[in-house]
Amino acid sequence: MYGGYITDIPGIEVGHYTDAEGKTGVTAVIARQGAVCGCDVRGGAPGTRETALARPGQLVEKAHAAVLSGGSAFGLAAASGVMNELERRGVGLDMGVARVPIVLSAVLYDLEYGRADIRPTEESGVKAVLAASKDERRMGSIGAGTGATAGKAFGMQCCEKCGLGSASITLADGVIVSAIVAVNALGDVYDESGSIICGARNENGYINTERTILTSSNTSAKAGGNTTIGIVATNAVLDKAQACRMASVAHNGYALAIRPVHTMFDGDTVFSLATCEKKADTTAVFTAAQTVMRYAIINAALASKQGLF
Repeated sequence: MYGGYITDIPGIEVGHYTDAEGKTGVTAVIARQGAVCGCDVRGGAPGTRETALARPGQLVEKAHAAVLSGGSAFGLAAASGVMNELERRGVGLDMGVARVPIVLSAVLYDLEYGRADIRPTEESGVKAVLAASKDERRMGSIGAGTGATAGKAFGMQCCEKCGLGSASITLADGVIVSAIVAVNALGDVYDESGSIICGARNENGYINTERTILTSSNTSAKAGGNTTIGIVATNAVLDKAQACRMASVAHNGYALAIRPVHTMFDGDTVFSLATCEKKADTTAVFTAAQTVMRYAIINAALASKQGLF
């Protein structure tokens, strides 16, 4: 396991809602004071909220939360619960007559792993906020990772349990770059040695999804049936364009750890948050974003196998 968690960044809190029966859940990453936000969507079947707002050139610069949820498109309801609860706590953009929390969100498809009739709701989002803490460090089958699996190119009968992972890197002068990710991929997860550690299996072991697709093009993939969703965060000073670039580079971590990735059957999305506390070399920050996302994905696979919470 690689060390660190996204809550290593001061001002970042994480709260989970986990439904063990329905095998689904919600992970809310909260920046109560707001953080410069960005996003990059690479998959062909995304389910997201406020991605347009997170692009450069839009009026709003900061987000107050980013929500990862199971439940497919139904799970976007959880972000409304997060928004409402943050408003009750006085968090949000001050509009004079009300505070409006800016809440980014992305969902993954877990309906076939658990109960298809149980999905995260607004109340699930509220519970995630109520559970939020700067001390949260659990990984595995928790929150948005509860119903996450990997290696579904040949059907659910061949996939393997995956989950939620996080990792953190500290650079010079106290600059921290961290990631949290729910891994629900069509492809297999690889460690740094190039070995598959989570993915499609049969009675002979790992099938090797990438190699099989290249040689036979024989899959059982379905649109929207997968999706890896993550957040990369830093305490470095970034503007909105740089925050979006950090999200883009973090997708390299997806590509290093998951093969194949960014398919038409995945909704792969990365959000970024910058609390802007320390000046930093952006090349170092972006390099760390790629590495830490790779580590977080590997941790998701390892934590789920080891039964860590």
